[in-house]
Amino acid sequence: MPEELAINGGPPVRDRAARRWPTTSNASGHSFGDEELELLRQVIESGELGWQYGSMVKTFEEEFAARHGASHAVAVTSGTAALHTAMAALRLEVGDEVITSAVTDMGTVIAIVQCNCVPVFADVDRETMLMTPESIAERITDRTRAILCVHLFGQPCEMDALCALCTQHDLHLIEDCAQAHDAEWDNRRVGTIGEIGCFSLQQSKHITTGDGGICITDDEELHRHMVWFHDKYYDRGPENLEPTRIGINYRMSELVGAVALAQTRKLDRIISTRQRNAEIMCAGLEEIEGINPPKVHPKVTQHTWWRLAFTIDEDVLGCDAPTFGQAIGAEGLPFSVAYGRRKPICMLPALADYAAYGSGDFPWEPPYGRAVPYRAEDYPGTNWAMDNVFGTAWTEGLTEDDVEDMLRGIRKVADYYRERA
Repeated sequence: MPEELAINGGPPVRDRAARRWPTTSNASGHSFGDEELELLRQVIESGELGWQYGSMVKTFEEEFAARHGASHAVAVTSGTAALHTAMAALRLEVGDEVITSAVTDMGTVIAIVQCNCVPVFADVDRETMLMTPESIAERITDRTRAILCVHLFGQPCEMDALCALCTQHDLHLIEDCAQAHDAEWDNRRVGTIGEIGCFSLQQSKHITTGDGGICITDDEELHRHMVWFHDKYYDRGPENLEPTRIGINYRMSELVGAVALAQTRKLDRIISTRQRNAEIMCAGLEEIEGINPPKVHPKVTQHTWWRLAFTIDEDVLGCDAPTFGQAIGAEGLPFSVAYGRRKPICMLPALADYAAYGSGDFPWEPPYGRAVPYRAEDYPGTNWAMDNVFGTAWTEGLTEDDVEDMLRGIRKVADYYRERA
């Protein structure tokens, strides 16, 4: 006989007030300690807090590039800044179109629009929420100049197909790796497959400095323009050339660089902990009838688990996703449906209303660009995912006991409804 559910008055699997889940909003879900403090102490004692005077940011760039086998890296102030710096380095024309994902953060979109380009949104696989090659292909026009692919939840996009599309249509390929540090597609690390890889060090990411970001590339010219752009287009070399374009100040400080360097040196341990617990979780979900564990593409050779997501089989369980979600929530589990604002990102007012600059529609308005239609019904995969995919942050602060509590709660709810189906 299944246990009585907490939503019906039974005891919950976990009292969230008494036993809090690790969270990325504080140290419980991150790895901070003496390493960060020591490097920060060195910066303060040196008095060299600016990037151009100290060594922490430069060392961080060198070590981050080296662990990816990349020739160059540019550290910046946020993941959004990384994407903007990468887009700016392409030097696209006003009104050019860039295809990205309907499931992403505003930072991805900001990078496109702030370069006076028009974002076009591809639909996603409804289980992984990764942009699909088929949807991307449908949206390529004679105005398309680049694909900005978004690796989500720690899993890469289908990079073989995306690279083929870029080759076929002569498009740039930029990778948004904010949620996928060290993930691999067919033994190739994300960020090294496209022309530029962009990473975030925001509070919730695998490694964090609160806010921060970094770009990597093997392209000498793109690197040169990224360095110039993030430093107001000043040339800090021996010739000290005057600015030739308009840039911005995205320089990372030495204090942030110190924490970034310490965090990068912990990344292997952070990811291995997440992977070990994810293996336990996925194996447990496989054993629960009516539960679909995370969908992972067979060519993903390393998933690094920024978030862990699953779906249910409503026919087997005899209940719908909202009912199941309310029940596991009552059991004290940290899962919720949807991502972001529970809609395709292009349906947010800033995009749906073309509200970027002043009162006009620039850069969407002709003759600069094209008034790309943004309609919710064009994103069936995204819409389904927002109502049916259960996910939770997957941090290195989780213990095996935490994982067992999650599995016990999901199993309890699934058994209860399946018995009544």
